[in-house]
Amino acid sequence: MRKWKLFGEGMIYLFPAFLILGIFLFYPMIKTLYYSLFITNPRGETVVFVGLENFLTLMQSASFQNSMIQTFKFVLYTVPTGVFLALFLALIANEKVRGIEFFRVIFSSTLGVSVAAGASIWLFMFHPSLGVLNNLLQVFGLDSIGWLTSGEWALISVSITTVWMGIGFNFIIFLGGLQNISQELYESALIDGAGYFARLFKITIPLLSPTLFFVVTVTLINSFQSFGQIHILTGGGPNEATNLIVYSIYKEAFEFSRFGTASAQAIILFLFILLVTIIQFKVGEKKVHYQ
Repeated sequence: MRKWKLFGEGMIYLFPAFLILGIFLFYPMIKTLYYSLFITNPRGETVVFVGLENFLTLMQSASFQNSMIQTFKFVLYTVPTGVFLALFLALIANEKVRGIEFFRVIFSSTLGVSVAAGASIWLFMFHPSLGVLNNLLQVFGLDSIGWLTSGEWALISVSITTVWMGIGFNFIIFLGGLQNISQELYESALIDGAGYFARLFKITIPLLSPTLFFVVTVTLINSFQSFGQIHILTGGGPNEATNLIVYSIYKEAFEFSRFGTASAQAIILFLFILLVTIIQFKVGEKKVHYQ
């Protein structure tokens, strides 16, 4: 009876959390799975039960296959670049030099910029005639680039914007991890004659591996869920060059009113992110040093 009483008290304390998770997480997930098995009308009402037909149709769809390919390329462009740049800036900002606090603020400033504001800034910079980037190219005698109008450059342009917007968060996490490393280890290494790169790869990177693992995992998940900058910069174009799977879900649901197909895409995205995350924890976490 005592154990049941303690269990009941625990459930009372957990009830608000379960209620919030149920309303905003579990119910939408169950509803999405339900919609993925039906054809719906423009009002979102289920009409015909089709089972797995929506999933089979997606697998045979050239548009969906293109969305998956572009999503993989986008992740490949943004995750390694964003993590490397943030780590590089954090290593610089961790040095004890006069005025470094100013640069720490600058490096982390993108954290305070919303997706809409950041995308609008880059939208102006990518402008074919008024943009800063093309004007710089013309100064050096190079041809202008259709950053957002060329199928070859549109995905790269969106990736640049995404990396820029994510650097602030990653930088702060990396800097916090670096500042938690004991300085005694570096002093001992200096006494032994270890150079900068020896200290970096023998002390800094191993002890920073938990932080690095966290940043890579979060950045990877966020890259699969990128939407705002794509919607503002390219709208999925040109010729579906930036039609990532999240944006494809948006168009299927709110432009074409095909909620069943959109829900099926959402389930596929969820399963893929879950699979990638599990692989990361199974493989990547083995190289993480928690001591």
